[in-house]
Amino acid sequence: MKWINFLIEYIKSPRTIGAIAPSSEKLAKEMVKGIDFNSAECIVEYGPGTGVFTEELVNRKSKDTKLILLEYNQQFCEQLVKKYSGYDNVIIVNDSAEKIHKHLEKYGIERVDYIVSGLPFASLPKSISNNILNNTREILKRDGIFITFQYTLLKKEYIAGYFKSVSYGRVLLNLPPAYVLRCKNA
Repeated sequence: MKWINFLIEYIKSPRTIGAIAPSSEKLAKEMVKGIDFNSAECIVEYGPGTGVFTEELVNRKSKDTKLILLEYNQQFCEQLVKKYSGYDNVIIVNDSAEKIHKHLEKYGIERVDYIVSGLPFASLPKSISNNILNNTREILKRDGIFITFQYTLLKKEYIAGYFKSVSYGRVLLNLPPAYVLRCKNA
């Protein structure tokens, strides 16, 4: 059922969904690898979609860690609310990642430790990608990490232009295979 709903949303809006299938559990585990869940005060997830990465984040975060889920797609957001609204410090927002400053201000958060992103930078308009990456750099703590995945490395240098350093690895057990980029803030 999750696959069918995901495919329907992709057909309706391929530029903002960016994939024909939800991410694999293997990709989700790779995306959260290296997050210090014991010390993180705030984690943001851009574009959680059906919640594959969210599940890992919710299950591993400490109960005091704030987790902000920013989902633009209304249908996916409704699914996230049904599944995660009862959890401690999980904030679900139906809005664009471009507006992250507004939502952090609303909850009195100045900086975040980690941002996990499922956004399709390869298909988003460049102006939107620029805004999101600028905002990301601004809201991350000095040693904060932005974790994203892409299906090709075409946008690696573009994304790297916003951060001090970028490392990456490949996850073959995903449809299609994906690259996970870990971007450290300057």
